[in-house]
Amino acid sequence: MNPKFKLWAGNALLAIAIGLIVGVLYPRLNDHKEATSGDREVIFDSLLAAKYQADEYGMRSYVMAFLMAGPNRSQSPEEAKKLQEAHLANIRRMAEEGKLVIAGPFLDDGDIQGVYVFAVADTIEARKLTETDPMIQSGRLIMELKPWYGSAALMGVNAVHERIAKENP
Repeated sequence: MNPKFKLWAGNALLAIAIGLIVGVLYPRLNDHKEATSGDREVIFDSLLAAKYQADEYGMRSYVMAFLMAGPNRSQSPEEAKKLQEAHLANIRRMAEEGKLVIAGPFLDDGDIQGVYVFAVADTIEARKLTETDPMIQSGRLIMELKPWYGSAALMGVNAVHERIAKENP
């Protein structure tokens, strides 16, 4: 086969593929986006973005803490229950201060017991907060801290949680 024909045929196929993508698939992708957004116009809320310290992508920095089983797990059931109550009170305090965005246990028996997401500047500040946790102080839990970049919308989670929780342990 003539090499010039091969080049021409290859370019023709590429042009057809691009034409299909631009002319057929791309408009359908946009139609899908409009349909899934409920046919509403998305309006940027600069006040909410500023309140949540969102960057231009609607994201912000956090520190994620992984709570892991610590070396001192020998407390009596009564002591463990008191530590758990104090741990939950500490979580509520940090959330009320706006420092703790998300907290919760993992539902398996793995080494990682739970997670915190802190809305703080760095791991140094997060470490100071984790050191106020009675479970950390007792050695029942240890923390591994990681800087994390996620949606600034997480800053609104606690306000929603307060409206949907019947009880707060």
